[in-house]
Amino acid sequence: MSVNRELLDSTLNVIRQSLQADGGDVALIDVTDDGVVTLEMQGACAGCPLSSYDMSEGIERILVEHVPGVKKVQPAV
Repeated sequence: MSVNRELLDSTLNVIRQSLQADGGDVALIDVTDDGVVTLEMQGACAGCPLSSYDMSEGIERILVEHVPGVKKVQPAV
């Protein structure tokens, strides 16, 4: 099942509002056919020690729950 990009984008836009309130942001880098979403933390989030926790426990949980087809979220390297 491929990921609905429109739903993914709109869900990320909701998440971005919280990140931007703290001076950060997140950019969508890639989405694979098997549901792996690659994101890049930006701004204040890029150097934050909690960003990996935010990505796995926050962003990944939300995307897997709300966007059918998303299986995993990983940071851009």
